[in-house]
Amino acid sequence: MPTIETIYLGELRTEATHLLSGSKLITDAPTDNHGKGASFSPTDLVAAALGSCMVTVMGIASRTHHFNIDGTKLVITKIMTRENPRRIEEIVIELTFPRGDYPDKVKKIIEFTVKNCPVALSLHPDVRQTVTIKYC
Repeated sequence: MPTIETIYLGELRTEATHLLSGSKLITDAPTDNHGKGASFSPTDLVAAALGSCMVTVMGIASRTHHFNIDGTKLVITKIMTRENPRRIEEIVIELTFPRGDYPDKVKKIIEFTVKNCPVALSLHPDVRQTVTIKYC
């Protein structure tokens, strides 16, 4: 069963519809690649997917192991190669947890999750994933 339907709208823009929910998102080519940069680019979505996947799987682990990650913030930087072929070279993610009182066991769960979420495991090994974790 299909998951997503995408329509090319012209002018380097697409509209993707999540078929189960009907939610829609627009992509636009970035300004450094002939676009207007008016929305997420497809490669921005890859970087966002990595961060969202990490924190979603952490949320599942937090339910299982009874700790709270509500309010955790991710700052994500996508770095593209300068040579051809154009591709994502590195995704840098800074995770900031609002509480700093996590026991070592919980920190190990968080660190494991960062490295083993489905998107992290699906990306090509040439895409560097640099993650910094801050416990405030």
